[in-house]
Amino acid sequence: MDIPHQRLVYFRVTIESGSLRKAAARLDIAPSAVSRQIALLESAFGASLLERTSRGIRPTPTGEMVLEYCHRRGALDDDFIARLEAHQRLETGTISLVVGEGFINDLIDAPLKAFAERYRGIRLDIEQAGTDEIIDSVVEDRAHIGLMFHERVHPQVRFWASSGQPLMAVLPVGHELAASSTPLTLTAISETPMALWKVGHGVRRLVDDAFEQIGLHPQIAVETNSMAVLRRAVVAGMGMTLLPQFAVAQEVAAGSVVARPVVCESFQNSQAHMITRVGRRQPQASLKLLRHLSGWMQAFRHAAK
Repeated sequence: MDIPHQRLVYFRVTIESGSLRKAAARLDIAPSAVSRQIALLESAFGASLLERTSRGIRPTPTGEMVLEYCHRRGALDDDFIARLEAHQRLETGTISLVVGEGFINDLIDAPLKAFAERYRGIRLDIEQAGTDEIIDSVVEDRAHIGLMFHERVHPQVRFWASSGQPLMAVLPVGHELAASSTPLTLTAISETPMALWKVGHGVRRLVDDAFEQIGLHPQIAVETNSMAVLRRAVVAGMGMTLLPQFAVAQEVAAGSVVARPVVCESFQNSQAHMITRVGRRQPQASLKLLRHLSGWMQAFRHAAK
């Protein structure tokens, strides 16, 4: 049953006022208009809603049910308006992000911490994934924002911000190549056992393409989908790996690994990207975070130099 909201308002105000005349005065309309709207309600319900007593108008049993419905509907309306206003003020809401594992430390320690402190009602839903899954999650609207390393062209992906992040040779302390004062060649590192991402990851795709162009193959000692495994394999001396320096910044600072540049144009030009789906209308909270992270991406780029 479709019950016009305005008729319910007339009915509720009439009960609260105690008479049609007083209700009409509150609503600033003619008493006949109030009476007509209540009559239409009674016709729709097939029952009388009001009865006159010596003390004024009061609801019939059916009218009591309608009045209770009015109060519940009013409470729902008030709750919705309050939640909507809170959402518009960025006091509530959820933003979903899907990010490469290497971003997590820098992302959470700086920009997400600052954003969460400013907008405490916003919930951040963060998933970790490889490049292909990041793109799929954004394109299929499972995530508002994606952060990935290495570009993969897709017609439905918009690049909001990018940051140059050269791919580096990450070596165990004491490795013979770690002492090199000049950039390493692909030929030199091809002779060293490597810990690499599994096929399909953006970094692995970049590495495979680079070696294929010079007709060589990397010596794979460890293959994984875990950044933690890659870092630990290098620290343990199981081999070297190839990662952007931000992914091993803590290990480099602690002196547990050494990062050296590689003579490879594609490695030098590699970038980190923040992406969204083309045409997706982002909620206000997501737009705020996109702008916030865009500033971080600029600082991120300078920090990598």
